[in-house]
Amino acid sequence: MTTSYETMYILRPDLGEEQVEQAIAKYQNFLREQGVEDMHIQNRGKRRLAYEIKKHRDGIYIQLNYTAPATAIAPFERAMRLSEEVIRYLTIKQELEEEKPPKEEKEKPSKVAATV
Repeated sequence: MTTSYETMYILRPDLGEEQVEQAIAKYQNFLREQGVEDMHIQNRGKRRLAYEIKKHRDGIYIQLNYTAPATAIAPFERAMRLSEEVIRYLTIKQELEEEKPPKEEKEKPSKVAATV
């Protein structure tokens, strides 16, 4: 069974444009080997971090949206944890809203006027 995931990871700011593209391609290929489908990649660019991470004040943000089997996430995160180019990552499971049938309104008791 496949589930939708979103992974945001931050690359070191001192990487060149070519190194950033190589890192993105590396993780993209890794996920494809794990059976990932429908992958969307967004390079969010270099941004200021809210706090210092591993002595870096800036980072290059990359966002991945994809559908994958649950078994693909652990090896992917392990590869990022061992990489020196990734300074932070986070994977979340997307909650897709399924179309639910509209709820039927409960019948409110109508007031009946008593006639005498």
